[in-house]
Amino acid sequence: MNNDIERVLYSQDDIKAVCKRLGADITRDYAGKKPLFIGVLKGVIFFMTDLLRELDFLADIDFIDVSSYHGGTASTGEITLVHDIDVDISGRDVIIVEDILDTGRTLAYLRDRLSERHPKSLKVCTLLDKPEGRVVEAKADYVGFDVPNEFLVGYGLDYVEYYRNLPYVGVLKPEVYTN
Repeated sequence: MNNDIERVLYSQDDIKAVCKRLGADITRDYAGKKPLFIGVLKGVIFFMTDLLRELDFLADIDFIDVSSYHGGTASTGEITLVHDIDVDISGRDVIIVEDILDTGRTLAYLRDRLSERHPKSLKVCTLLDKPEGRVVEAKADYVGFDVPNEFLVGYGLDYVEYYRNLPYVGVLKPEVYTN
């Protein structure tokens, strides 16, 4: 699996440092509050786990599962809700946690869907932000790394459900997904 990686963008140590930084920022901003963190499955599992370990306050978690890639290397533009959250977010401080912000379609969909439920506040934290991939306006409040417009895998990010378990974020060799 490591042989399929063109280059490593962010090592385990890089990711740990950014989780510490983001955790400190969120801890500062939410002091005295008990926000709900909503992780976007499946890619967020590693990041959300490591991020939450860096927080110094009580927090609640839930997960939502949406799909826009449907097994390919580019978003289809069609967002499918696979699993909704299980809790009422009305009047709550909510932080959406994403592995990567790319086209912006998924985030726009989630913001619209969750805003209808009247949270007190709605913020976004993403490990990776790929501004060159945007097709709709979308912005995260907390960003780990800005990344190039390349196909990334590892640390939760996948290609046809593989590579998620790599402990780093790397660029997948084009020959892997063009054959």
